[in-house]
Amino acid sequence: WPRSSLVTKSLLSLQTEQTDKQMEANGPKEIIERPKWDNKVQYLLTCIGFAVGLGNVWRFPYLCQTYGGGAFLIPYCIALVLEGLPLLHMELAIGQRLRMGSVGVWNSITPYMGGLGVASLLVSFLVGLFYNMILAWILWYFFHSFQNPLPWRDCPVNANLTGYVTECEESSPVNYFWYRTTLNISPNIETSGSIEWWLVLCLATAWCLVYICFIRGIETIGKAIYVTATFPYLVLTIFLIRALTLSGAADGLVYLFTPNWETLKNPKVWLDAATQIFFSLSLAFGGLIAFSSYNPQKNNCERDALIVGCVNSLTSLYASIPIFAILGFKANENYNTCRNMYWLNHLNATNPMEVESLNLKTCDLQTFLDQVRYLFLYSNRSDLNSASGTGLAFIVFTEAVIKMPGSQVWSVLFFVMLFSLGLSSMFGNLEGVLTPLLDLHMVPPWLPKEIFTGLICLTSFTVALIFTLSSGNYWLEIFNSNVGSMPLLIIAFFEIISVVYIYGINRFNDDIEWMSGHRPNIYWQATWRFISPFMLFAVFVAYVVVEAEKRPTYNTWNPNYVHFPLADVLYYPEWVYVICVLLSVIPVVSIPLVAFYHFGRFLKKTIMNRHNQNPYACTSPLILVSIFCSLVLHHESFMKLILHVNGACRCKSLCVCEGVCMCSLTMCYVPVF
Repeated sequence: WPRSSLVTKSLLSLQTEQTDKQMEANGPKEIIERPKWDNKVQYLLTCIGFAVGLGNVWRFPYLCQTYGGGAFLIPYCIALVLEGLPLLHMELAIGQRLRMGSVGVWNSITPYMGGLGVASLLVSFLVGLFYNMILAWILWYFFHSFQNPLPWRDCPVNANLTGYVTECEESSPVNYFWYRTTLNISPNIETSGSIEWWLVLCLATAWCLVYICFIRGIETIGKAIYVTATFPYLVLTIFLIRALTLSGAADGLVYLFTPNWETLKNPKVWLDAATQIFFSLSLAFGGLIAFSSYNPQKNNCERDALIVGCVNSLTSLYASIPIFAILGFKANENYNTCRNMYWLNHLNATNPMEVESLNLKTCDLQTFLDQVRYLFLYSNRSDLNSASGTGLAFIVFTEAVIKMPGSQVWSVLFFVMLFSLGLSSMFGNLEGVLTPLLDLHMVPPWLPKEIFTGLICLTSFTVALIFTLSSGNYWLEIFNSNVGSMPLLIIAFFEIISVVYIYGINRFNDDIEWMSGHRPNIYWQATWRFISPFMLFAVFVAYVVVEAEKRPTYNTWNPNYVHFPLADVLYYPEWVYVICVLLSVIPVVSIPLVAFYHFGRFLKKTIMNRHNQNPYACTSPLILVSIFCSLVLHHESFMKLILHVNGACRCKSLCVCEGVCMCSLTMCYVPVF
């Protein structure tokens, strides 16, 4: 056939046409009834709400303060530009073009990468389990914030009413309320303890609220997001105004932003910056792909990615200011209390020798500010932004709010803000589970979507009961550290490889030009092709090396520990360590399994065809070419490869390219002649 008669098309366009034909045959119901956002603001607020989570309030300030204050912003911004924004743009674009969930998107690009969608689905499900447990803790504190005085202000009296509880006296009221009253925590992970009924009630309430907001999909999410995405900014602004008027606020801000340029020589700073921006944007969960699939295809997804990415990072910086202003106030209060010990001054004047023998430390403001770092460090040992700051939310801030006038009001506002942040992030996690299942028609037609959503929430609630045990906090840390770290890096790496090197970057550029009206510039080209894949691979290798160098440990709260109230650091038992490995591997094992499954089916079909005496069977040596091309599938070089192959074959379903027929292929790359 004449070369000029061949019109090559984008795989994405061909897949869309094929889907359209299938839908016409089966009924156009799915395309017509697919929901859409009411307006662009609704979509942007949902994406921002999913990206801006609890970690923006408590993880970013910790990293910024730990790694040289303002100096940390340099690797953070570099990671945002070279890693975060390119991946965000790619996910929004691919979901918007194909209008499917994560499983459907990657299966459409190539069936061999269909496991990527399954991996994202599993990660979203597992992360949603412990993320909603954090919302349950927040609800528990919210319910107790209406008491006067706040229940974590004073130690409770002991059973015989002769004094205070020893555990509380040896630690502090806020620590006692968190570890004993709230968690009733066991001394180690092997001591499971019983299910705490108050945590079960709070967890059930959290899942009920998520279900109510999610019951009709984006129809109800779109309404709830106006509150859950905007209210945290209102509360942060109120806190900012109030915090800046507190004594010592300037000390906290200076402590936060004073740059220490020497920290930039530490490789771990760059590793944490890269992982923070990656997890903060909620990449590879599948939620962003699902949200963008409800967009009209003619939409500027590049602008959307820039808005969501920049708002997310600016929110982290904005939240750090009131948080550290309040912590500076707390440090200043402790410093003044230390200086105002008149009895000690009197004792020093009358018995200086006895005072000297006590080896008392001098009151120093810097020391009290450094205590903030210790409290951060104690509870920020994981890499995912969801659970890495429980010490800030439930210990540091609750202690600071006690000393603020109108403490009940500030406590209520703070925990409502945290719940709003977590709820909007839960929308994305649940969407990353439901949308792929619905798009793949895995839900029986007779089962209403509302009932199916309720079954997913009920299943998640049942599994999450493990976190309501006395050892639940230890298990939550295990899920947080293993499910939401390495699997996401692997998924994101294969996502960008699939789009750039399997699907083809030029075809992807054509699709973006068709959607937005202009082709991606050199910045997007360079990051997609080289920089972002290299950074993801480097971060993954560095993460594995860092984790392999140390044996996993965890902090326990044990009143019988010799140095109590300091944490008793223990090694994980062998069986727990095996569970940690499984949680890291199980979500991503679907990637090679699905690829091998499709390859096995192809080999079986090829062997069957070779031994089949049917006159329509393919007998050409081109089968070997088909095997190779099925491995690389829709890569652009496939077109060039088949032009130089000659041979005769007979196929029941014929795809022809310049006179050469292609057997055993799932899709034609050019029009059939």
